[in-house]
Amino acid sequence: MNAAIDGTFIAILAPFFAAALAPFVVRMLGHNGSWLLALVPAGIFVHFLGYIDQTVGGAGIASVWDWWPGMGWPLSYLIDGLSLMFALLISGIGTFIILYSGGYMKGHPQLGRFLSFMFLFMGAMQGLIISDNLVTVFIFWELTSITSFLLIGFNTTKEKSRRAALQALVVTGGGGLSLLAGIILVQLVAGTSDLSTLLTQPGLLQTSPYYMPILLLFLGGAFTKSAQFPLHFWLPNAMEAPTPVSAYLHSATMVKAGVYLLMRIQPIMGDTLAWSIILPIFGGTTLIVGTLLAVRQTDLKLMLAYTTVASLGLLVMLTGTSNEIAIQGAVLYLLAHSLFKGALFMVAGLIDHGTGTRDVTKLGGLAKAMPITFGAAAFAALSMAGLPPFIGFVAKEELYLGIWGTEPPFLALTITAVIGNALMLVIGFAVAFKPFLGAKVETPKAAHEGPLLMLAGPVVLSVCGLASAIFLHWTSVHLVGPMASSVAGKVLTPALHLFPTAIKANLILSLITVALGLVLFFRLALLRGIMDRVLRTIGWGPDLGFDQFMNGTVLAAHRVTRLVQPGQMNMYMKVAFAMTAAAILLPLILLDELPNWPEMPDMRFYEWGVMAIAVIGLAAVLNAKNRLTAIVALGIQGFAVALIFMLFGAPDLSFTQFMVETLSVVILALVMTRLSLYQDDHRSPVRTVVDGTLALAVGGGFFLLLLAVVQQPFNAELSDFFREHSVAIAHGRNIVNVILVDFRGVDTLGEIAVVAIAGLAILALIRVRPKTRPKAQPISDNSNVGVVASAKTSPAQETTQ
Repeated sequence: MNAAIDGTFIAILAPFFAAALAPFVVRMLGHNGSWLLALVPAGIFVHFLGYIDQTVGGAGIASVWDWWPGMGWPLSYLIDGLSLMFALLISGIGTFIILYSGGYMKGHPQLGRFLSFMFLFMGAMQGLIISDNLVTVFIFWELTSITSFLLIGFNTTKEKSRRAALQALVVTGGGGLSLLAGIILVQLVAGTSDLSTLLTQPGLLQTSPYYMPILLLFLGGAFTKSAQFPLHFWLPNAMEAPTPVSAYLHSATMVKAGVYLLMRIQPIMGDTLAWSIILPIFGGTTLIVGTLLAVRQTDLKLMLAYTTVASLGLLVMLTGTSNEIAIQGAVLYLLAHSLFKGALFMVAGLIDHGTGTRDVTKLGGLAKAMPITFGAAAFAALSMAGLPPFIGFVAKEELYLGIWGTEPPFLALTITAVIGNALMLVIGFAVAFKPFLGAKVETPKAAHEGPLLMLAGPVVLSVCGLASAIFLHWTSVHLVGPMASSVAGKVLTPALHLFPTAIKANLILSLITVALGLVLFFRLALLRGIMDRVLRTIGWGPDLGFDQFMNGTVLAAHRVTRLVQPGQMNMYMKVAFAMTAAAILLPLILLDELPNWPEMPDMRFYEWGVMAIAVIGLAAVLNAKNRLTAIVALGIQGFAVALIFMLFGAPDLSFTQFMVETLSVVILALVMTRLSLYQDDHRSPVRTVVDGTLALAVGGGFFLLLLAVVQQPFNAELSDFFREHSVAIAHGRNIVNVILVDFRGVDTLGEIAVVAIAGLAILALIRVRPKTRPKAQPISDNSNVGVVASAKTSPAQETTQ
């Protein structure tokens, strides 16, 4: 439907307005300003909650806002079960993240800037999942990369923060370019980039000969954003960001953007052989690698970060099956993961805030000092472990039901899921129970409970993990069913149960998962030592590979720069003129478009006189003994052209040419008097021949091009348009002037601005000169003047700089 701006468009734009206001609110209210600012995402959550009943049964709502009428750049959104679930998670969890930020960053001098970045990040993610047009999706996609760069590198004084921010930007930005190329191909194949239109044409892309490149390009974007192996390394390094960023990034926002994209395109690109092979392989590998790397860590945030990598792999693997029950399991797990992971990250921040450390081996016995935090951690960990009566248990039962089978592919998926889920139980219990139970361990700070601003988030999210399971029917009908229907491309009605109604394979697999997880949990120290030795033995990893890639890129760029930017103006001019000549002559020759040689026209005596003036000027330029004479002689050519304009009835153009030539000669002459240059030409005969050849090639090329143009049939359409509309629209009878100041007014303004800026730059260069003029020295062909980078600078140093 077409619509003016409505509440949903306002909801999309609201975080950006909040970003502008956040620094002023914090300046007035301090950290308590987060209470006021949290009303923005809370209001967005309430707004999207109003769509709950409208998406039941797989329905969707699309709307278009023509915000700039006549330009053809409308904004459109699509709200269905998939986008609605993400919108509720982003705004709902975002509300508590803003509150948590106020408590966690209390007293920080840059709290206002931090909250501004958080709102920009929120708005970018909100726009990404609501947008109906793929081009708009890409714009918000890249905005998430930029804002995450600002957040990850928020602590600009730490080298690790800057490196992590750059790493995230390079990896996800590269994936964004891959996505853009895929979107362009979709537009070429389907004739549209609107998701609402593409979703009504299933099979269009799957049957296209361009399906494989489109799929691979979209997967490039999704895999980089959702940290699939071997591009997973940027996500754990993003833990250099403040904990509120980690909690938001890993629960409901950026890292799930790739999963959202895969789920969104599943109906139009999924259920093919390539889809069913690539996604499960990469997803399953990421699941196992992520959990094994998590086991090695002792930092609470890093342990959770690697399990996020694993969870994203599980979601990709389930989406790749295109199985309806597995998709329902993926939807349930996405909901469960958002709740328990957001809570656990905030718990990790509370522990760090209350004790001064996040090292799990240096924590213990905190339950008495931090009982509320412990309760929230326990609820979240039980859901992460997949135990009843939490939503994580329902999700695990459903996904096992969807992937179970005795055929080798299904068996491989099942084994991968069991091992991965067991290891996630290990990490969940390690984060939630080891710091709180056992003997009390002395910590850098006296352990204490966090403030209400920080406790609200983990408590509410962990309780939601329980409530969504207890009220499973409502969750199924209003959240899981609509989202699964959007992902599957057909209406699904999940039959979910909080407790098993029969002993089936999924229940047995759950029991095996819990048993294996508990065994490994009690052997965690041994398992951590084994993984540490294995990884040290391997040595190289993708993270180190990234540094090698960046260093190699910088070194290659340095060498290329030394090659193409040697600091010699004559070399730059030769290359520029050679490329110009090639661009003009090669198409004419290769495409056989050379013009016919014209017949000599019947010229009057005064026209021959003008030609003689031009020839005399050319001879004067070629025979000039110094630069000043050459400049003055060059002006003769311009005056000859001005006379030609006058003879052919264009006095205004002729006057303009006279003025340009006069000013050019005067300005060039003045500049030459200010520069320390040889008065005459010191070029060798070889250089003179080369320069003359280039000059003839460029001049001859333009001559042939213009000759070819004038030999084409004249199209008077544009001339007729200006003749008809100059008086009616621009109220001017001088068509040339009307074109310059009305029809091309902005272009003319730009040209004037360029000339003005160039003039100011030239004036500055002339004024900045040594008091004593140095004696002119010959400029050697091998001069390296102007090379900025030193050859002694190592790639590693360049990267650091």
